Amino acid sequence: MSRPRIAQADDQIGFHWVSQAGIPVALRQLVAVDGEPRRLVATHLEALDDALISAAQRFGPVLGGGRPPSGAAELAALRELHRGLDRLCHEYATALALADLPASVRAGQIIGTAALFAIRARLPLGLLGPAPLDDELDDPGLGVVGGFGEMCEVDRAKPWRGGRWIVRTQTGQRYPATLAMLLFDSSGVDKEAVLREHRAALRSVMTAARAEEADPLAVSSALDWLLYDWLMAHRDGPDSAAIEIPKGREQDAGLVVDATATSVAARATVDPGLLNVPRMVSR
Repeated sequence: MSRPRIAQADDQIGFHWVSQAGIPVALRQLVAVDGEPRRLVATHLEALDDALISAAQRFGPVLGGGRPPSGAAELAALRELHRGLDRLCHEYATALALADLPASVRAGQIIGTAALFAIRARLPLGLLGPAPLDDELDDPGLGVVGGFGEMCEVDRAKPWRGGRWIVRTQTGQRYPATLAMLLFDSSGVDKEAVLREHRAALRSVMTAARAEEADPLAVSSALDWLLYDWLMAHRDGPDSAAIEIPKGREQDAGLVVDATATSVAARATVDPGLLNVPRMVSR
């Protein structure tokens, strides 16, 4: 008896599911009727991991910032890359929720890397919103800055706009900061408290995204920056896109999966074709 399967051409990065009849179908549709949903989501995750290996081989220097895209064709390929990865991440998250399965550590690692790739692919395309508080912070210049790390909201009346880390000095200046800077390059920092605040900021945006008045593009931008900051601080090395989830923090996997899916869903409201299947990346 034939079963749903993954379809992927030799010259493409990315994949899609097809039904027993060979019709392209979203993973969540299969999970809803399949007797072994755990097998389906596990297969999807491993195929996504393979797609990321192919993407790194092809786009690594661009995604890593080593060089800009070489022309219109590579820009178009980056657009297809981010759209394909966005769809596959969203499919995984929705199927996982439908099957009532928890996000494993491996899921958080793979979805995290996919989200990082997708964000980096959108950067040269001009598809990322401005960094939170981009025009409101002071220039720290060179040298050591003294102050206190603080998660600063963009607009407390509009929590879907998110926030970012800053360093606030005793004289009132506010300098841009990152999670990695606070965790690894600063002294006197309560690292667990910083991580709790960052998780709370991500969850706050995801909750506020449900509000009728929430701007979907503001939601996506806020989540992308908070998620990017989190992922960059959780790589297994300075030149790596592999995401670490330390022992004892296994629940962070679900946070990464949910934040990624919420960002994609928000952008899909203004780009309905984003979640269409099949969506594959041509070489």
